[in-house]
Amino acid sequence: MEEKRLETELADGLPVQVRPLGPDTRDGLAEGYRRLSPDSRYQRFWVRTGELIGERMLDRLLEVDPGDHAIWAVLDPARDFPGVGAASWWRSEKDPDEAEFSCTVLDEDQRRGVGSLLLAVCWLDAMSHGVRKFVGYTMPENVGAVRWMRDTGAEAEWDGYKVIFRWDLEDLDTIPPAGPGIALAERLAEFSGEML
Repeated sequence: MEEKRLETELADGLPVQVRPLGPDTRDGLAEGYRRLSPDSRYQRFWVRTGELIGERMLDRLLEVDPGDHAIWAVLDPARDFPGVGAASWWRSEKDPDEAEFSCTVLDEDQRRGVGSLLLAVCWLDAMSHGVRKFVGYTMPENVGAVRWMRDTGAEAEWDGYKVIFRWDLEDLDTIPPAGPGIALAERLAEFSGEML
């Protein structure tokens, strides 16, 4: 099966590639984790361990199961280290219509539309495998992520520990017509022909 590679630009015009990751990208994913700030590492993985990602976490992220789990990355081929951000989705064992979505963007590349780009690609990839809903989790103090999830059309719920967000992948009318919502809608339109 030929690997999908999508060519696009970030909002500031930077040419990037978006492609799925697999076991052959293990070293690059580990290096991306090392480059995260301690705060970003905590906000995404909820751990305060050092700069090294555990082997079990790498195994979990990179053992792709077509139709049930995928991980995608945005890459800038002009950089020495091309990683810009990555996102993944896992189908729920309890509800096959639902998948968990998670996203990480390197600190220096945040607020450039990378998260919305990754959400759109994962959205379309998951939909092509029958997923109808995404669920995401974040800590309440991660105000930027809370705002971004809400601004991309997710419904929020507080469970006393974390904020739970849910996107209805079939209802594009829930995507707000402003800010990150516009960016998400544009990316969905850009890639739907190639991915669905």
